[in-house]
Amino acid sequence: MSKKMEEERNLGVTGELQDQLLRHLTLRQLQIFEAIARLGSYTRAAEELFLTQPTVSMQIKKISDTIGLPLLEQVDRRHRPSEIGEELCRATRAIFGILNDLENSIAAYKGLKRGRLRLGVVTTAKYFAPEILGEFCKEYPEIDVSLKVTNRERVHERLKHGEDDLYIMGRTQEEPGLVSIPFAPNPMVVVAGKDHPLTKEQDISLERLAQEPLLLREPGSGIRDITMRKFRELNLKPKVRMELGSNEAIKHAVVGGLGISMLSLHTLSLEGATGPVDILDVQDFPLQRQWYLVYSTERELSIITQTFLEYVKGKGVEIEAKMNKLLGDFDLIHQERWRSLSREKK
Repeated sequence: MSKKMEEERNLGVTGELQDQLLRHLTLRQLQIFEAIARLGSYTRAAEELFLTQPTVSMQIKKISDTIGLPLLEQVDRRHRPSEIGEELCRATRAIFGILNDLENSIAAYKGLKRGRLRLGVVTTAKYFAPEILGEFCKEYPEIDVSLKVTNRERVHERLKHGEDDLYIMGRTQEEPGLVSIPFAPNPMVVVAGKDHPLTKEQDISLERLAQEPLLLREPGSGIRDITMRKFRELNLKPKVRMELGSNEAIKHAVVGGLGISMLSLHTLSLEGATGPVDILDVQDFPLQRQWYLVYSTERELSIITQTFLEYVKGKGVEIEAKMNKLLGDFDLIHQERWRSLSREKK
């Protein structure tokens, strides 16, 4: 067979496969496959896309039948893309990236009247991000917004794959192609139940804290990493009692007397200083940290994303004022408590 005939045959085969893919593959199926490849689980993909697991399984089977090759393989109870599955992942993300750019271009032509904003935030940012989004939507009511709240590890995955337009994170990594803009304080405090003996002590050392049962967030959480790093700096090994999957679960465990924990001050914003959780007077605390707005330079920011980014940056002073007031409220309660204890000793 001549080289020309072979090229024509290959072109014919490619054309037939392309036609088959166009006829039988849908964008929804590609979205399902990408979610499984990223999350490593049919169940988690179904939850993220608000589908049933049988529906997810059926759609993956249809894709595999269309392509004629296995796309996923199970390794250590996680589903990972096969070699051809990796190729499909890259193609899928490229397709959705192009669609996202098209959406941004359409929104730019329409101005800020219509469009879409996708925001990914770490778990602790849920204590203020929805409020900011709500205020933004009042000014631009026809903009569709989505908010994905998850731990730091998953936010980094979403950032890597370009699943959102903008991210709010408490700690960033120095990577080429990433822009990180600090915009508001994120103080870290040590918390305990109101009746914990340590609430009556002042200037508590970290060595003393290491003797108390410690409650931690799950692996992949930024707060967990900060907590353990703080103890390692002094060569201390804390007495970890329990790992919990959310800040709310930790607060309930703290109130229940199961131990102490390190949390962002933002987690106490709803209950305030009169709530059931107290801040301990610990040396070198609160730890002064920052919130960051993060985005990738691989894609041009839409006019909507640019407008929201500037809007959030303008909220930094307001957030700082709220945090200072909350710390002041706790301080007033502490001062009164210590004055009372001093009178009792006399």
